[in-house]
Amino acid sequence: MLTAFARAFRTPDLRKKIFFTLFMIVVFRIGSILPTPNVNVKVLKDTADAAKESNQLYGLVDLFSGGALLKLSVFALGIMPYITASIILQLLTVVIPRLEALKKEGQAGTTKITQYTRYLTVGLAILQATGIVAMASTGQLFQGVSGSGDILYKTGIFPIIVMVICMVAGTTVIMWLGELVTDRGVGNGMSILIFTQVVAVFPAQFWSIYKAKNGFVFAVVILVGLAIMAGVVFVEQAQRRIPVQYAKRMVGRRMYGGTSTYIPLKVNQAGIIPIIFASSLLYLPVLATQLWPNTKWLQKVQPYLQQDNAWHMGIFFVFIIFFTYFYVAITFNPTEVADNMKKYGGFIPGIRPGRPTAEYLDFVLTRITTPGALYLGLVSLIPMVAFALLNASNDFPFGGTSILIVVGVGLDTVKQIESQLQQRNYEGFLR
Repeated sequence: MLTAFARAFRTPDLRKKIFFTLFMIVVFRIGSILPTPNVNVKVLKDTADAAKESNQLYGLVDLFSGGALLKLSVFALGIMPYITASIILQLLTVVIPRLEALKKEGQAGTTKITQYTRYLTVGLAILQATGIVAMASTGQLFQGVSGSGDILYKTGIFPIIVMVICMVAGTTVIMWLGELVTDRGVGNGMSILIFTQVVAVFPAQFWSIYKAKNGFVFAVVILVGLAIMAGVVFVEQAQRRIPVQYAKRMVGRRMYGGTSTYIPLKVNQAGIIPIIFASSLLYLPVLATQLWPNTKWLQKVQPYLQQDNAWHMGIFFVFIIFFTYFYVAITFNPTEVADNMKKYGGFIPGIRPGRPTAEYLDFVLTRITTPGALYLGLVSLIPMVAFALLNASNDFPFGGTSILIVVGVGLDTVKQIESQLQQRNYEGFLR
């Protein structure tokens, strides 16, 4: 592996792509620590640190923004508006016939959907930035923490508008950086930036564990993290390969077909989307308790909303399983796959083309989605169990979603580098 890594840097064009990607990551991190105008950095830092210690939710927000949101930096919104817009467009593609037709048009349709995603990203960024700045100006961004009302120097309409514009502009710059990495760098640009956001807070979390606990606990956390990472890599690579045989056919004077291939069905076909859906749904009651703290029934429900509560863990686990099946059902259409195979003369050995093929694919997909859903549920409970056992959920670096992002993006990037090395007859990373 080290030899292949050295050969990657010896290849001029591949070395240029790697250095370009690293440069974009540096630019992204600079924007994540660059404060927005009108922010009192010292007061904000003290308030944010106190908020992370008192509320688990702020630690989770800090993780997914790479520490940028709680600093109210120019890139405070991070890549989340783009991810949300992409998920919304992907779901609407199943509902709206116009978007479904665009998806089937190939590259031209994909370009149009990407354009719609950008517009929706800007709209979501405006809403999120306005909400965050408004909460910061009224002292509600860090509720229950003293000094939160002095975060901004001025609370007039003009300074607020300037802050919103800066944050929205930061989101558009992040989209541009991600597309540059995809076109001129290595790997998927948006995935690389998400990876950077998650990994950026790891050193601080490791140091917090080392200071709060002893060296033995720190070593145990590292060993547990490596074991979790190995398990995630194993499951993420697991797939069920459905063999497909294409019949021979004559087109003019040439014969086509007669080849064998397979349809790879991953065990974790849904990725991290079910965890995002489940987290968002469970966050709504928490948000309601913050907006209406004097409501009696919300006060009764609030103890059950804590991450270390058994009811919260159970509901979260059930939601993840439900959304895993839901997302796989709307993103993978066995009937469409079977029709495409039949159109080009393909068939699964032992299965009749058409409806029997679709039923077989649906049966196999349902069977392999079950362990995939259980796997996502168990991995997502890791930070909650860590909080219950160590009372350190905010500082536990190997949370479910974060480790899935790190492993998934890492594997995808390594595979892309390996494919480029194989084109030059070099030995790849994964051999």
